[in-house]
Amino acid sequence: MNSPAFVTRRQALQQLACGFGYLALAGLASQVAARAAPNPLASRAPHFPPRAKRVIFLFMGGGVSHLDSFDYKPRLYADDGKMMDFLDQRSIAKTGAGSTQRVMKPLWEFKQRGQSGRWVSELFPHLANHVDDYCVVRSMHTEGVAHGPATLFLHTGSTNLIRPSMGSWVSYGLGSENENLPAFVSLSPTLANGGPRNYGNAFLPSVYQGTAIGRGGQLAKDAGIRNIHNPKWTPAQQQRNFELVRALNEVQLRMKPGDLELEAVANSFELAWRLQNHAPDVLDLAKETPATLALYGIGEEPTDNFGRQCLMARRMAESGVRFIQVNYSDNSNNPGWDQHSNMPKHKEHAERVDKPVAGLLADLKSRGLLDDTIVWFGSEFGRTPYAERNGTGRDHNPTGFSVLLAGGGFKPGIAYGETDEFGHFAIANKVHMHDLHATILHQLGLDHERLTFRHDGRDFRLTDVHGHVVKDLLI
Repeated sequence: MNSPAFVTRRQALQQLACGFGYLALAGLASQVAARAAPNPLASRAPHFPPRAKRVIFLFMGGGVSHLDSFDYKPRLYADDGKMMDFLDQRSIAKTGAGSTQRVMKPLWEFKQRGQSGRWVSELFPHLANHVDDYCVVRSMHTEGVAHGPATLFLHTGSTNLIRPSMGSWVSYGLGSENENLPAFVSLSPTLANGGPRNYGNAFLPSVYQGTAIGRGGQLAKDAGIRNIHNPKWTPAQQQRNFELVRALNEVQLRMKPGDLELEAVANSFELAWRLQNHAPDVLDLAKETPATLALYGIGEEPTDNFGRQCLMARRMAESGVRFIQVNYSDNSNNPGWDQHSNMPKHKEHAERVDKPVAGLLADLKSRGLLDDTIVWFGSEFGRTPYAERNGTGRDHNPTGFSVLLAGGGFKPGIAYGETDEFGHFAIANKVHMHDLHATILHQLGLDHERLTFRHDGRDFRLTDVHGHVVKDLLI
């Protein structure tokens, strides 16, 4: 005969009538805990006081020619047409040696602009008028000579491994300023050169993945968040449906306390509901004045499409989105600025983006948003000082190129770093892409060495084991 089991006082209370009260209390506590589950996108304190709260990254996929825009090189005029030896990156990769190429002068005239006297070409006349509002980093260099690896490196800090994108790292580190909107949005991303990996979360929790709005090749006026409207149900019916889903989620959370995946699913439903009720208002450009629309070139060609993207970025920035990526492409999934055999086509792309970007800077400044918003304008690499294959275009150049940085505590009106006399290699105050990442994170109050996530037994970060903050760029 088995001996009677030992019963504790607590067990006895649970099993007798008083146990019903215990169960009710436990259920109530679980329900409160479920409702009070921390929002993974809730705003979080940075590592130290920040100069900026958000980033607007204007990605010019394909490689804007720094030599035809922001990096004035008189030597290119002097030696135009001459055949000279260059350490061509593609030739080095293939044969281990350089090649002989024809020097090609800029196609657009350079002039000194603004009080700072910075050199800007006629390729960007509107941005030239704002030269005192941004700094030009002329000594960038990066990894990867082809679009795929270089684009991935720009976005994730890696040329081939599956790593979180920069926007995902920022949202992981800081959360969102507005619980009703995503922390990270990518406007009109393309499928090329990494596609979703350029706004992906990789091994970070899925809540930190970027929210794609529109796609490359789709007109911005037709872009939106898919499935945000339900044409079959009234708002009241949708509210009741959501409350039912929420109640079912709470039951599941009570049954499986501490289940992080289940919590993530429940949080995703909550965010989707809030997004459904608030995002349409943020994306509604009809609320803007005619003067603001004209500032961005909306309603006129060829600026209407990119102007809409830039204005949406401003509306998201003032609504609390942390990282907004605005992708420019040539109405396809191809990198627009990739002119290997037709440099004059740069003019077509510049005419589409120049006025909208200048309008964005002016609009942010007039609203007091530029002080705590970083505007980053740049490509995955630059272009060569010679004509590719003796033709009319320029090849890829990852060894020296330029980016623009405005707002968020970056020094305005300066040019930092130098390339050689041909604009081929960065030689003075060199800034690697890892350094640029570290510096932007720093302005957001994030220490790039402390912003880590443990995965597969090691700590990962955006800058891997590299990168330093370029303090000379900062106010």
